[in-house]
Amino acid sequence: MGVLTKKPKAFEVQFSDPNKSAYSGGDKVAGRVIVEVAEVVHISAVKLFGIGCAKVDYKKGKMHCREEIEYLKYEEVLHLDHQPTDADGPITLRPGNRYEFMFGFELPPAGCLVSSYVGKFGSVQYYVKAVIEKSSQPYAECKQYFEVVEPIDVNTQELTDPVTGAKHKKVTCMFIPDGSVSVSACIGRKGYCEGEDICIDAQFENSCSRIVVPKAAIIAKHIYRANGRTKEFHKKLISVRGNHIISGMCDVWRGRVLPVPKLKPTILGCDIIHVDYCLRIYLHIPGSEKLLLDLPLVIGTIPYNGMNSRTSSMSSQDNNNTSSTCVSLPSCPPSYSEISQDNRMDSSFIPLLDDYDEDDSPIFMRSSEHHLPPSPPSYTEQN
Repeated sequence: MGVLTKKPKAFEVQFSDPNKSAYSGGDKVAGRVIVEVAEVVHISAVKLFGIGCAKVDYKKGKMHCREEIEYLKYEEVLHLDHQPTDADGPITLRPGNRYEFMFGFELPPAGCLVSSYVGKFGSVQYYVKAVIEKSSQPYAECKQYFEVVEPIDVNTQELTDPVTGAKHKKVTCMFIPDGSVSVSACIGRKGYCEGEDICIDAQFENSCSRIVVPKAAIIAKHIYRANGRTKEFHKKLISVRGNHIISGMCDVWRGRVLPVPKLKPTILGCDIIHVDYCLRIYLHIPGSEKLLLDLPLVIGTIPYNGMNSRTSSMSSQDNNNTSSTCVSLPSCPPSYSEISQDNRMDSSFIPLLDDYDEDDSPIFMRSSEHHLPPSPPSYTEQN
């Protein structure tokens, strides 16, 4: 390979529309390759490559797992405006001049590409690479990345249908049955976009002896496949929690709002990288594994138009009234809710209800001695 003492003074790829944030299938990628030199250089060609591929790379034990899929492969020999297109002779670049080599090519049609993505164990990347050749050998190269976003319309019938689910779990303590907990939930649709609100209707029931805490979170699932093996990575993105539920009680969410943060769209069309989302509604149970209910989500790029779901009506409800109990208390005599919950505990051991999510062993603290207040006076009907 011929090596020169001085590399080009300037060598870069510029896109025609620098403000364009992302491309989709069928779009035209156009721009120019700019070259400036500090000395007279005789080059044989300036070549341009359009490249897009998905790569997975991780280690599993002693095995190094790698896989790659190509989505874009384009190659073109660039010419100056005054240079004959069939010229095979050398091109002379002189100091003090700015040379611009124009280029343009179309991306494969919609459905043939996968949205750009960079993750922990893999990526989907697209870029334009320019190479200067001297004596048919590479002399200098530069590249410029660009984003590809394949459109996902959340207004399709499949993504506007409500999503429901229910889970039940028996709780034990040292292999002794300790009642059960359950959750059932519904969201207005499956597809959402950045900035939209997920309105959650849910019911939680607690018939075990422990105090449980209802929560909900958006979970991203990243799946990587290579060499016949699979690696999965989950990440909690945003969450909301409800009130503590004591034994024998239940809690109801009506339109509890969870906003969708800025997220990459769902990636389903790649054989080696899969990015999916779910709404995880769960009960935190001290001293036991959580009860999990996953409702599938699709994060799209074309926002919901409000025509086919009840989500818009649900989101208008007052957020302050999103939680209630399933047990109706009488209006007379006075409600026992005025009495401190600590004073209504039968045991002197009160669980610590931190906002942790780890499946730790139950942690208890001894409360200070206290005395139950006298019972409220009995009430009789008077004629």
